[in-house]
Amino acid sequence: MFTGIIQHRAKLAAATRVAFGMTLEIDASGWDHAPAHGESICVSGVCLTCTSDRGIFTFDVIAQTLECTTLGSLSVGDAVNLEPCLRPDSLLSGHIVQGHVDGVGTVEDVKTAADEVRITIRPPEHLLDYIVPKGSVAVDGVSMTLAAVHPETFELALIPTTLELTTLGLVKPGSRVNLETDILAKTIVHLHRRMYDQEDATGADHG
Repeated sequence: MFTGIIQHRAKLAAATRVAFGMTLEIDASGWDHAPAHGESICVSGVCLTCTSDRGIFTFDVIAQTLECTTLGSLSVGDAVNLEPCLRPDSLLSGHIVQGHVDGVGTVEDVKTAADEVRITIRPPEHLLDYIVPKGSVAVDGVSMTLAAVHPETFELALIPTTLELTTLGLVKPGSRVNLETDILAKTIVHLHRRMYDQEDATGADHG
């Protein structure tokens, strides 16, 4: 589990296709955290297991993860966000992030104002029910509060620190980003739908 507070912006050093999917090598030079072999690291919103801790960190990524996230489209030199897993004594500065990407969104607009940058993102349609005003969403692993919600898009308001320390400062219209919606919102919607499905099956009155 993670909090969406990015600790380091690293670079992809190599990406090698293998039988099960892909092996990613990430250069995290300057990061004061040293992941151990087998440790979970959130890489741009995706929970991955560190398989080598010899300077360049290595991660194995299966085909399903490549299909459901942006990791398969990364090129050598691209920036990625890194966050170590949450410890029992860690501060929960962001929100609960599992590292399980729900879908890939597309950046539609980037507007710069005097005190913030506004990014508009179009999520996949199946995620719209979990996008709520002032709710939380992880975008490439970054914990963000929804600044505005529209019928088919949502907006984020980014402060200079977020722009400087994460990959969100590099996005532009057309960029694809990993999205993980709030686990609480997903759970409530899921239970509500199951309740209504059961009532429909038994002919019960929703009222």
